[in-house]
Amino acid sequence: MSVTQAGAEERGEQILAVFDTAFGELLAADPAAFRVKFRKMAASAFAFYRGTACLFYADLEREQHGGPFLDDRTGRVWIHGDLHAENFGTYMDSTGRLIFNVNDFDEAYVGPFTWDLKRFAASVALIGYSKALSDGQISELVTIYAAAYRERIHQLATGAKDDEVPPFTLDTAEGPLLKALRDARSLTRFSLLDSMTQIREFERRFAPGGGSIELDAATRYKVLAAFDGYLETLPESSLTRPDSYRVKDVVGRRGIGIGSAGLPSYNILLEGNSDALENDVVIYMKQAQTPAVSRHIMDQAIRDYFQHEGHRTVISQRALQQHADPWLGWTELDGSGQLVAEVSPYAVDLDWSDIDDTEQIAAVVADLGRATATMHAAADDESGYTGLVPFSTERAIDAAIAADEEGFAPLLAEFAHEYGARARQDHQIFVDLFRNGRIPGL
Repeated sequence: MSVTQAGAEERGEQILAVFDTAFGELLAADPAAFRVKFRKMAASAFAFYRGTACLFYADLEREQHGGPFLDDRTGRVWIHGDLHAENFGTYMDSTGRLIFNVNDFDEAYVGPFTWDLKRFAASVALIGYSKALSDGQISELVTIYAAAYRERIHQLATGAKDDEVPPFTLDTAEGPLLKALRDARSLTRFSLLDSMTQIREFERRFAPGGGSIELDAATRYKVLAAFDGYLETLPESSLTRPDSYRVKDVVGRRGIGIGSAGLPSYNILLEGNSDALENDVVIYMKQAQTPAVSRHIMDQAIRDYFQHEGHRTVISQRALQQHADPWLGWTELDGSGQLVAEVSPYAVDLDWSDIDDTEQIAAVVADLGRATATMHAAADDESGYTGLVPFSTERAIDAAIAADEEGFAPLLAEFAHEYGARARQDHQIFVDLFRNGRIPGL
């Protein structure tokens, strides 16, 4: 066996060990869902990277303790936890504005701010490689991201007014971000409802098929009891019309998406803000997952702050996302924490497939750097969630970067290349493990 083969075999064992810790119980409960998940991950190195935050943080912990730009404050801020270049998109906020920003907060936790930046930087390296960009071009993109992040953090730390750092909206966004917002604006609640429901005897109900699963009476009762618990977690501003929460129908759903394999999920059809059938609302209730980063943050005070993973996910999203989904809440079902949120008709993810011009890629990466900084700055002593982060995040990060301005971007660029190369190699090792039946439980 050559050194290369031996190295691949050793890395394969590491990957399998991490997978067992992260996915073992869920995989045993629903191996079919994980076969689908792993087939999606096999499609490309980027898809593999998206599905393996668990491996990313295991590697990060193995190779560094602490690190540049981290201290007692910057090592303990609210982070997204899975910040890659495809976890951005549109949503309608609680004020009715369409916003382009970071999305998918399932992995959010409290930890070092640089972990978010490194995860994003490595994703840029993978996207750049897939678009045949040179190493120099990839380094330039990561440098642009770092500079935009640093500039926005400094603006926020020095008291910039809201009109100087506006969110990305239909009025302020450009390029692919504006396209995503316009695509979202063209969508309608009626179209979403039409794809999932039908009118029967003058009332809306979920349509059979399409991945929905009819519930037995006992499961339906448990879901509705959990729904009652969810209502108690909503802010007062969401409860102005009690009839909005009248339940019309409930169905089960299979966990979908690379990150949700094996997780029980339910859709609930509600009255919405009027008696008109076109204003009905669909919310989902799904079992929240243990965030990958939490396995590598040993602070007991952070663990103790959250009632369960559903509570953690919602509190984290409310902290990181200004004017979050008004339907966002949590509950418990069969002893497991649940995340509850709207199935939004206005959600459009950033599509990288047609972003090929290098100048356009650079502009998008800069905007995502600004969005990342705004997210980090939102969750601090002014967010209303001061129990874990009782200081100004932006001022702490600004001071840490100021101590080594010249080293900030190179740190991220070097990591992007190293981990991008590792992810491409890991993807091939994973594909061989999967197709040769080496993943236990499948």
